[in-house]
Amino acid sequence: MDIKNNILETIGHTPLIRLNKLTKDLPCTVLAKVEYFNPGNSIKDRMALKMVEVAELEGKLKPGGTIIECTSGNTGMGLALAAVVKGYKCIFTTTDKQSKEKIDILKALGAEVIVCPTNVEPEDPRSYYSIARRLAHEIPNSFHANQYDNLANRLAHYETTGPEIWEQTDGKVTHLVVATGTGGTVTGTAIFLKEKNPGIQVWAMDPFGSLLTKYFRTGQIDMNEVHPYITEGIGEDFVPQNYDMRVVDVFEQVTDKDAALMARRIAREEGLFCGYSAGTAVQGLMQLKNRLKKDDLVVVILHDHGSRYVGKVYNDQWMMERGFLDVKTFKDIIAGRGAKRLITTTPENTVAEAFQLMVKYHIENLPVIKDGEPIGAISESGLFSRVMNNGADIRGKTIAEVLEKPYPIVAFDTPLERLSTLITRENGAVLGKDESGDYHIVTKYDILQALGA
Repeated sequence: MDIKNNILETIGHTPLIRLNKLTKDLPCTVLAKVEYFNPGNSIKDRMALKMVEVAELEGKLKPGGTIIECTSGNTGMGLALAAVVKGYKCIFTTTDKQSKEKIDILKALGAEVIVCPTNVEPEDPRSYYSIARRLAHEIPNSFHANQYDNLANRLAHYETTGPEIWEQTDGKVTHLVVATGTGGTVTGTAIFLKEKNPGIQVWAMDPFGSLLTKYFRTGQIDMNEVHPYITEGIGEDFVPQNYDMRVVDVFEQVTDKDAALMARRIAREEGLFCGYSAGTAVQGLMQLKNRLKKDDLVVVILHDHGSRYVGKVYNDQWMMERGFLDVKTFKDIIAGRGAKRLITTTPENTVAEAFQLMVKYHIENLPVIKDGEPIGAISESGLFSRVMNNGADIRGKTIAEVLEKPYPIVAFDTPLERLSTLITRENGAVLGKDESGDYHIVTKYDILQALGA
C-alpha cells in the first residue's frame, strides 16, 4: 500500500506541464514546473522542511521549541506544516503588503502572525527582518529560520527541485526560468543542473523596485534602485547569502502590472491558477523570447497557487484601482454615449403615458421613480407579455398596477463584464448613481454597443 505517514512526505515530485496557448508563438517547448501541487501550495514547502530538518540535526531546534521567521507567507506556510507535524510553535513576521489570504492561512495552522510596515529599511527596528531577529533573541528555545541566509534553503532545491527537473526532461532541459527573492530556488536548482550540463541557461526574474538585477549586472548594492513595489514574495532590498550569482546567466526585470496581467492569462489560457511570482516568471520569459531557438526546452517555475491572491491579482476592482486592468465600466459606457437625461415614470402615471415616452425616446426600459428613488420598472417586453397573456387593454391602468422588479443598482466603476451578467431576458437594464446623486441607466443595447457588436 502507498500510504504517507504525514503531510510532509507529500512535498516535492510536482508535475511538469506543457504550456500551449501562451507560448504558441515561441519557437521552442516551454514546460511549467507547477509547485502549487505541494501540500502548502508553494515551492517554499521544500526549503521550509529542509531548514527545520537541518536545524534539528544541528541542535538548533529542540523539542517544544518555537520557529520564528520573517515571511511573505509561503515560507511560513511550509514551516507551519512542519511545526504541526513535529510539535513546534510558530511566530511569523510579515509585511503589510501581503495578501490577507496568506495571513489568514498561517493563523489557521496555529501560527502567530505579526504584520510590519513594508516601506522601511531592512535594519529599521520596525522591519519584519528586525522584529524576527529580536524575537529570536528574546524567546527561549527558539529558532530563527532566516531563509535569506540559511543555506539549507538552496540545499533543498539542489537535492529535490534540480534532480526532479533533470529526470522529468530526460536531461534535455536547456533553460531554467525562476522569479527570485531569497535566491534559494534559483541558486540550488541551478547548481545541480549546471553540474549535469554547464550549458544550461538560468534566467532570474526580478520586479522593478528590487536591487538584485543591478547587483547582478554591476556587483554594486545600489539603494537608489529600491522603491516600493506590489509584487509579493520576490525581489529584495539586500542580497541574501543564498545567492551565488555565478550560476545565473540573466537577470530580467518585470513590472507589477505585466506580472499581474500574465498571472491572469496563465489561469485563463492554460488552466493553471498561479500566483503573482508565476506571472513574473512567464512574463520575463516572454520579454526574452527572441533569445530562444527551435530545439530549446525551457522549464519555468510556477511558484504558488492563485488562491493566495483572490483579493488582489484576481480581483477586478483591485486591478482597476492600480491601473492594471484596462476595462470598460458603467461610467465609461455613460461617458461614451454622451449626456442623456434619464427618462423615468411614476407609479401614478398610466401605461399609455409610459408607452408614449417609450415611443418618443425610442427606449424599451423605464425606471419607476418615487420620491427620487427607483421602486420598480416597466419594460416594453413586460407590457407586451401582459397584453398577450391577459388579452386585455391595459393602457388605462396605472404603472403601480403593472410594476416590474426594480433594476439592479451598481457602482459607477462596475466592469462591463459584470454588467453583462446582470442584464437578462427578464431584466433589461441596470442603474447607477453618480456623485451628484443622479441616476443613469445602461441597457442591453448599451452593452452590445460597448462590446462592438
